[in-house]
Amino acid sequence: MIRIDDLGLFLRSAALGSFTAAAVEANLLPGQVAAAIKRLERELQVRLFTRTTRSLRLSAEGEQYLPTARGVLEQLALGQERLRGDNAPLRGTLQIAAPSDLGRNLLLPMLTEFRRQHPELTLRFLVSDQVTNLFRDPVDVALRYGWNADANYIALPLAPWNRRVLVASPDYVARHGAPASVDDLTRHPCLLYLQNGRLHDRWELGAHTVQVTGPLFSDDADVVRRWAVAGEGIAYKCWLDVYTEVQTQRLVVLLPEIPGDVYPLSFACPHRGQMSRAVTQLYQYLNQQFSALERQ
Repeated sequence: MIRIDDLGLFLRSAALGSFTAAAVEANLLPGQVAAAIKRLERELQVRLFTRTTRSLRLSAEGEQYLPTARGVLEQLALGQERLRGDNAPLRGTLQIAAPSDLGRNLLLPMLTEFRRQHPELTLRFLVSDQVTNLFRDPVDVALRYGWNADANYIALPLAPWNRRVLVASPDYVARHGAPASVDDLTRHPCLLYLQNGRLHDRWELGAHTVQVTGPLFSDDADVVRRWAVAGEGIAYKCWLDVYTEVQTQRLVVLLPEIPGDVYPLSFACPHRGQMSRAVTQLYQYLNQQFSALERQ
């Protein structure tokens, strides 16, 4: 008979790529995790992992079984929530992934306050500009920028009004002047963003597309924002990422008469079955917060 705890250790080992890391997280010995995986493999009569001395990765059968194991644990958790009732305190662990700049500078205080409202809930907050795989990575919710009409996951709107804007520091404008047109950006050092090996150096503003260059680029959007505040060049950033700096006049919006492209923020989950009470209440809370930002 398959043990529920073994399924949990299988998921964590797959996510972390290590029996040792999964053991540390579960306060177990690595040998106990390895034994749990062996029990599960015996029950299923397949090999779930390909092991070498330096790496641990899912086998083809392990990849196939992963969503089944996750679904079983999700349904058990959902059943427990239903037994407790709608007024019971939120419990368990909620894992949230978000882009770096948004996560550190806007979501962090929101999630801290949400956790204070639900003290029996554990939050794992994963901040990275690498796009989260909702079906493979150990997350319940991912906040995502941009459009994805072909998405095979649930995406609920948080900030459909969000746009990109051109920004620079007042010091930079004083030293170099402000661009008079979109084409004028080619004469300015632009701060570039790298994601998944792709350099975002073609900026779309209204009906205009311009190829920009600059001596600085990073795969961390928060670094790009910091460079802009430090006066190192012009950045093309989401309004949500820079509105605080604009309000405090650490950054100014350039060419405000030319709208940047719409870049909506969504609240993403793998499927409806993962919309637990904790996930639903987190969405409702964040939706209120972003609605307040829109009114500002």
